[in-house]
Amino acid sequence: MNPLFKPKLIAGNSNKPLAAAIARRISIHRGEPVELVDIRVERFNDQEIFVEVYENVRGEDMFIIQSTSNPANDNLMELMIMCDALRRSSAARITAVMPYFGYARQDRRSKARTPISAKLVANLLTVAGIERVLTMDLHAAQIQGFFDVPVDNLYAAPVFALDIAHHFPDLDAVTVVSPDVGGVARARELAERIDADLAIVDKRRAAPGEIASMTVIGDVRDRVCVIVDDICDTAGTLVKAADLLVEHGAREVHAYITHGVLSGPAIERVSASQLKSLVVTDSIDPTPTTRAAANIRVVPIAPLFGQAILNISNGTSVSSLFNSKTLGPIYEAFYPSSSES
Repeated sequence: MNPLFKPKLIAGNSNKPLAAAIARRISIHRGEPVELVDIRVERFNDQEIFVEVYENVRGEDMFIIQSTSNPANDNLMELMIMCDALRRSSAARITAVMPYFGYARQDRRSKARTPISAKLVANLLTVAGIERVLTMDLHAAQIQGFFDVPVDNLYAAPVFALDIAHHFPDLDAVTVVSPDVGGVARARELAERIDADLAIVDKRRAAPGEIASMTVIGDVRDRVCVIVDDICDTAGTLVKAADLLVEHGAREVHAYITHGVLSGPAIERVSASQLKSLVVTDSIDPTPTTRAAANIRVVPIAPLFGQAILNISNGTSVSSLFNSKTLGPIYEAFYPSSSES
């Protein structure tokens, strides 16, 4: 892509505040205003989606900002129809910026006669005309291989590391905890970033959705425990893990979750739990109830995605954003001491 071209941003209805924040961050980086492309996304009476782009996009480097969160099917169809409209309007390149990639939990056949929906979604996006995908913390890294186009999978861990260093002065007392065996690699990565100990909550299921027993592997007594995971849906497992850590002598329990799905009774459970804080990103637009919860805090990802979009448009490295030191200056407004440490 010609580096003289500037990226053009367009947003669906899934997370307009994040799209606007990304546009503001890119404006700061470029030193000139970057506005979201004017677009109309409407529903017919039978709920069919209609899209009309009001600006000329011929030959432009287009970035569609759209998480496929609840309602997942509507947001996914919006994304594909927007892509089709841009492709038929002769956009030079179309990148799907999907901070939260829905259907990622269906990444394999866990039993007979079940779908691999993540692969199906990858096929749909590619056929619609998506030429690149920018996302964050895919539920399973192998989903990148489901696409026949480039996929840039950003990580929340560097941002979480900055946030933990800012809010926990005594890092020597912190233990990072994986809520299950499958998330050990993610927890180990964060633990290495902040030079902390690692513990694991091992859960055994009697049946799908029913936990028979949970055990803590590692010493958490008198420790500040930080549970890390990619998705928090109903928060049932998270709250039970927090209770178990407290039973084993943990001084405090906090949680850092990339995608705060927080459906059903999740907010009520977290508010009434022993979690001192739950930190989520705004990859999914937080509801007013989420923002009002006393022990839930939202970390912005607009600086991370804004820089990633610029790097993709300019043809420079995206992997440089995997480093907390690189993100320090980008997040200087949020963590003033981060670039100095």
